[in-house]
Amino acid sequence: MDSLFVLTILIVIFALAFDFINGFHDTANAIATSVSTKALKPRHAIILAAVMNFVGAMTFTGVAKTITKDIADPFKLDNGLVVILAALIAGIAWNLITWYYGIPSSSSHAIIGAIAGAVIASSGFGAINYNGFIKIIEALLISPILAFVVGFIMYTIIKLVFKDSNLSKTNKQFRRVQILTAAVQSYTHGTNDAQKAMGIITMALIAANLQETDEVQFWVQLSCAIAMGLGTSIGGWKIIKTVGGKIMKIRPVNGVAADLTGAAIIFGATYIHLPVSTTHVISSSILGVGSAHRVKGVKWGTAQRMIITWIITLPISAALGAIMYFILDLFL
Repeated sequence: MDSLFVLTILIVIFALAFDFINGFHDTANAIATSVSTKALKPRHAIILAAVMNFVGAMTFTGVAKTITKDIADPFKLDNGLVVILAALIAGIAWNLITWYYGIPSSSSHAIIGAIAGAVIASSGFGAINYNGFIKIIEALLISPILAFVVGFIMYTIIKLVFKDSNLSKTNKQFRRVQILTAAVQSYTHGTNDAQKAMGIITMALIAANLQETDEVQFWVQLSCAIAMGLGTSIGGWKIIKTVGGKIMKIRPVNGVAADLTGAAIIFGATYIHLPVSTTHVISSSILGVGSAHRVKGVKWGTAQRMIITWIITLPISAALGAIMYFILDLFL
């Protein structure tokens, strides 16, 4: 059997595995607030998130095209299939490490860093498409800052609107609204995160000379949507605990503000075809809401630990991608 075809099959399998792991790794981000406030039972929240992630993944492909062509040109990539396989293994490894320790790290940072590291190991720094790559990094860096600011403003507005309302009745009403906001946030998560695996598979198909454009084939979109939905159905309980309770004590009104903020930022990025970290965006929106509610109520120690992980993910995943490329290149 042709070695290029075997490598391509391996990449599809690992890309779907990455998508599956991304599903249970990042499920927590979309439903943590609704679970922590008891707006949804954990099982119901996960089923809702799985369905909405699948629907979101079937809706758009613009982010996938960005992943396919903006980090490196798949048409010109030396040893492209080995590069992509190395990046996937590195991204999966970092996702599993951070999941094991319950740290809400970024799957987006992990896979983008790993691709860049493997590309550099294969072809040098000149092989990186710097215009596209810098655009992606800017989106990854700006989106959590924007989420913090919008979350702060969103909750401030809600506080002003409901300042004279009965707290108990208001929380009861917002608990019902959280079911909707959790669904919307899960949908937007699917529109952005599932496309990363779609882009990687498309990149591999181009590198293997199996297609000539960056269009995402329907079977690629469907298989990635299914993998994301199945992964989501497993759930990431350790990360749910961190996002839902260790950043701040979340009440329904806080949860609605954070969910709306996260969904708006993520969907905005999807609309302009940019990959963002749903982990960073949702966690930052909770921090923004918490700061508007009561600065001292935010557990800044947990926030600091999360931010450190965010900072180190890109360079560590890039290093892992490069190391994995050198290892695979010896045997393939």
